[in-house]
Amino acid sequence: MRYLHTMVRVRDLDASLRFYCAGLGLQEVSRMENEKGRFTLVFLAAPEDVELAKERKAPLVELTYNWDDEDYQGGRNFGHLAYRVDDIYETCQRLMDMGVTINRPPRDGHMAFVRSPDGISVELLQDGSLPPAEPWASMPNTGAW
Repeated sequence: MRYLHTMVRVRDLDASLRFYCAGLGLQEVSRMENEKGRFTLVFLAAPEDVELAKERKAPLVELTYNWDDEDYQGGRNFGHLAYRVDDIYETCQRLMDMGVTINRPPRDGHMAFVRSPDGISVELLQDGSLPPAEPWASMPNTGAW
């Protein structure tokens, strides 16, 4: 397993970049604009991690800027923790066997979401790609992530 990133929703991307980059000294590693989804993702790394982050080998902070105005209440501005796993199906099965609800099953063989006992959303991403498989491919979402 590898720790990937922590996602934080931001209301003002420029102000947030000033804080995280000019203030804290983090550096922008990559950016993705998604017109259809109406959001921008900006990935930041600590200066000593920039080269490793470009190779996807260092943890990042993901700033998520949703283009439509939203009031983030109750900690919704904190998004999730993300981990790359060797076998997403095995990981999800182990969690289910422990009584954990799979909020967003790995229907695509690539991504799943679960919640910690404290309600923290955790994204699991498959290292590489697995073909869709049952029972995961047919499982509906449960709750929110």
